[in-house]
Amino acid sequence: MSTDNSPEKISIKAPDDLSLGKQVDYEFEYNPHLLQGVPRNLSRDTLKLPKDGLPFTGTDTWTGYELSWLNSKGKPQVAILECDVPITSGNLIESKSFKLYLNSFNQTQFACADTVRATIEKDLSQCAGESVSVKLILPNAFSQITFKEFEGTLIDELDVEIHEYSPNTCYLSIDKALGVKSETLVSHLLKSNCLITSQPDWASIQIRYEGDAIDHEGLLKYLISFRQHNEFHEQCVERIFTDLLTHCRPNKLTVCARYTRRGGLDINPFRSNFEKPYANHRQARQ
Repeated sequence: MSTDNSPEKISIKAPDDLSLGKQVDYEFEYNPHLLQGVPRNLSRDTLKLPKDGLPFTGTDTWTGYELSWLNSKGKPQVAILECDVPITSGNLIESKSFKLYLNSFNQTQFACADTVRATIEKDLSQCAGESVSVKLILPNAFSQITFKEFEGTLIDELDVEIHEYSPNTCYLSIDKALGVKSETLVSHLLKSNCLITSQPDWASIQIRYEGDAIDHEGLLKYLISFRQHNEFHEQCVERIFTDLLTHCRPNKLTVCARYTRRGGLDINPFRSNFEKPYANHRQARQ
C-alpha cells in the first residue's frame, strides 16, 4: 500500500574499494592500512549542504568494546575505546574497516596503553583527514561507566498508521496553533540499513528544538519511514537534521542518535546548531 506522497528513492553510491560487504581475512598483527574512509560529501551532496558553512556542528562519538593487545611480556591487555571524529573531517570512518583495524592489535606487543591510544589516534586522524581524539578506559575504571537514557517526551506510544518505509518529509509539519515550543522528543524506533550490506542499524534518537511546535505524530511517522532506507549512521542523522530544519524551521535544533553496537562498535552522531555534544553515556540497548 502506498500514498500519493510516496517519496522518491534516495540513491547514494559508496566507493567500490570498501571492504564492507566483501569476504576478508582477519589480521592479528597491527596494520593501519586496514582503515578506510568514506567521503562525507557522498550524502551531503544529495542534501545540497555546502562544503563550507555547514548548518550544524557536532561530532561522531564511537565506543569500541573489543580492543585488546599484548604487553611487552606477551600478556593480553584489554580496554574500552572512545573516540570523537569531527564532522568537519573529509571522511567518516567506515565501520567494518575500523573493526578489522582494531582486531589487528590482538597479537601485537605495545609498551603501554598510552602507546596504543596514541597509535590509534594517529591512524584514525589520518583516515578521517582531521584530528581525532581517542580515550582508553582500562579495566580498573570499568565500574565508573554509567548508563543514562535520553531525557524528553517519548513519542513512541502515539497510535499512528504508516505504510511508507523510505524517508518521507511529507510527514513533517508544524502546528502553529500550539505556538512556539521548547521541547525535547525521544524515540527508540529509528531503524535504517547499512548502505552496502543492508544489515539493520538500530538506534534511539533525541530531538531537541525551539520554534513552532512540531507535530509529534508526523515526526514519529517520518522517523519510522527510515526503516528500509540504506545509508550510513552519520548520514542518516544529518538527513534528519536537514529535513527538520528545512520543513519545520526551528530556531534551535539538536539531533542526537545512539546506535546499538555491531562488531563491537557503536556509533553515536550528534548534530546541533546551538549546543555542544553531550557526554558519552551508554544506554540500555548498547
